[in-house]
Amino acid sequence: MAVLLAVAFVSGCAEEPRFTATLTDPVNVDLSWPDDDPDVAGRIVEYTTDPHGEYTILQFVPPRQTSYRHPDLMPETRFYYRIRPFYGAVSDAVTVSGPATPAPSGPVVPLRAGDRSAAPASFRAEPAPERMVRFTWTDHSSDEDGFLVEIKKPGAAEFVPIEVSDPGTTSAGLATMPGEEGASYRLRAFYYGPASPVLDLVSGKDGY
Repeated sequence: MAVLLAVAFVSGCAEEPRFTATLTDPVNVDLSWPDDDPDVAGRIVEYTTDPHGEYTILQFVPPRQTSYRHPDLMPETRFYYRIRPFYGAVSDAVTVSGPATPAPSGPVVPLRAGDRSAAPASFRAEPAPERMVRFTWTDHSSDEDGFLVEIKKPGAAEFVPIEVSDPGTTSAGLATMPGEEGASYRLRAFYYGPASPVLDLVSGKDGY
């Protein structure tokens, strides 16, 4: 079975370098990239089947993750992939029904200026019906691309993104999953960095 590898390498620019996509079998693609940005808060992995259309988010991944598998593809279809780094200021961690994070004084500030006070304020997690958690906060940045709820499960080594909200919003809801009891949450106001070059490849015949 032939393995199709798509590689992009861009030198001397701010884009994500050395992004690769490999068709490891007919309907599974493995994406990989280097861990070469100490300031990145994470990356967003996206795809489309229309090079002129909108991209679909596959996942927000934490900063040190350097690979992602896109499984169970539609056979004999061309897929286009890109990744985008994101950056931003994050709130202190809270637990469900725990106290809200402190609210800094002063006006909203630009997130891209790197000011820590641009982090969301008064972030709180409260139980809601049907095993939901409701998050509320105060938007303290003037130029975010959105907000990310991040979770650290009991025993986990780091926070990972689990829910994205639009810019300007001040609340979100999330269903809890088994193993998340006692988890810590935090909220990041984020903005995107430059997108990687786009990679494309064609999936194979299912079962061959």
